Amino acid sequence: MELRDKVIVITGAGSGIGAALARRFSSEKPHALVVADLDFEGAEEVAADIGAVAVEVDVARPEDNDRLIDEVEELFGPIDLFCANAGIGFAGDEQTPPNEWDRMWQVNVMSHIHAARRLIPMWSSRGSGYFLATVSAAGLLTNLKAAQYSVTKHAALAFSEWLAITYGDQGIKVSALCPMGVKTPFLDSAAEFRDLLLPDALEPEAVADVVVAGLAEEQFLILPHPEVARFFQNKANDYDRWLGGMRRLQRSAFPTPRIGQN
Repeated sequence: MELRDKVIVITGAGSGIGAALARRFSSEKPHALVVADLDFEGAEEVAADIGAVAVEVDVARPEDNDRLIDEVEELFGPIDLFCANAGIGFAGDEQTPPNEWDRMWQVNVMSHIHAARRLIPMWSSRGSGYFLATVSAAGLLTNLKAAQYSVTKHAALAFSEWLAITYGDQGIKVSALCPMGVKTPFLDSAAEFRDLLLPDALEPEAVADVVVAGLAEEQFLILPHPEVARFFQNKANDYDRWLGGMRRLQRSAFPTPRIGQN
């Protein structure tokens, strides 16, 4: 997948990984680059820096995805690469209210499905198209203290995998971006996980470079942190041992206070 002369859409591109992708992709001279985000001011700022087009979109709404895709194709022609990058995350467990579970499900999973529902028929008829899903290492492994984030990222990875299997013979390519910690506003706000993830966190620009290389190779799993592949292999090789290791990591990273301890 070469980005030159391509029509590219990136959701969640007003900051973080999405903004870094937009800036990196712009250097590849695409035909058109669309920066989409619920934060329209952020999207406009990124777009202005690189000569792209900003669009306000709530990816959790099917009609917003339809409007985004329709507007892009009307203005610039067929979409070649759609980056489903928008996502949210916060700590939670089985006690988290159902509406909070649903909110993350809508953004982290259903937004990918809304986009694919429109894109796949068009791409199938054209015989080409590329879907890049920003998932997370949590989709391959898990995220301590964040049940709904782990569950939705597993689901997003599963959907990407299914797309790759189902439509790969029709010329449709799929990649899943699965980083660990990245130095973004999301990590800055994640007080529960910052100390755990920050030591190995990458700059978003480094992630974007890995993505460009991964797209060129048409890799399904794009892993900015190479060690994630090893962790994933350990999980597959001995699931029970991996679970025990994750429990030890949890005890170390999030020690439970003893009675009477502040």
